Amino acid sequence: MASGMDMKSANQTYEGFIGFMKWGTIASLVVGAIVVLLISS
Repeated sequence: MASGMDMKSANQTYEGFIGFMKWGTIASLVVGAIVVLLISS
């Protein structure tokens, strides 16, 4: 089993990844909406 320090580092990496995915998804949706608006006009 991993030691406490390894788990702390793993949790920080996971939280960073989840945060990146969350903001990346939001940014992708905004860009997609802008593209759709530009195409439809």
